[in-house]
Amino acid sequence: MNLVFATNNMHKLEEVSNILLSTCHILSLRDIGFEQDIEETGRTLEDNSLLKARVVWDWLREHPQTVPVDGVFADDTGLEIAALDNQPGVRTARWAGEEHDDAANRRKALRLLHDKQDRSARFRTVITLITAKDNVGAETSPIAAQVEGRVEGRMAEQESGDGGFGYDSLFIPDGYDRTFAQLPAKTKNAVSHRARAVQQLKLLLL
Repeated sequence: MNLVFATNNMHKLEEVSNILLSTCHILSLRDIGFEQDIEETGRTLEDNSLLKARVVWDWLREHPQTVPVDGVFADDTGLEIAALDNQPGVRTARWAGEEHDDAANRRKALRLLHDKQDRSARFRTVITLITAKDNVGAETSPIAAQVEGRVEGRMAEQESGDGGFGYDSLFIPDGYDRTFAQLPAKTKNAVSHRARAVQQLKLLLL
């Protein structure tokens, strides 16, 4: 089975491919020649995940691939910080500005949390899978399904660790005393929000 993951983020691709290795072959947007930007205008993670998957699905119908594509999936992830009214939420990737600057996002989180006692937070990932009974390009109505993964934790008082990306150097998952960025990749991939969502996706594919 060949699935397109609607991303060119190499960190995400590696994490997801490792989980789905025995189930399917993952193609990135770059692999299929998709170069346009997808404007994330949804009001929720569910909206944006579905929007991205639909845009790529429709594009594939107009751009058949040499390798048959069996489906498309897209994710959207949000960090929800309790003391900040569950911000940044759907704005997680662009909280500090539209340029998608991870370091600036982390600085903003630390600045807004500097006087907060409650540092509890959670990550949520929503994945939308679009498939059809036949390959992309066939006259078959697409079928969309959504799954979610989440992990509870807390925000650290300073950045720690060199691994991961995004807010990983600030987020400490429940049951651990280290940030995602400090944990071995194998450990993070077993407990992260994205890993849990992908495990649910895997069940849809079996």
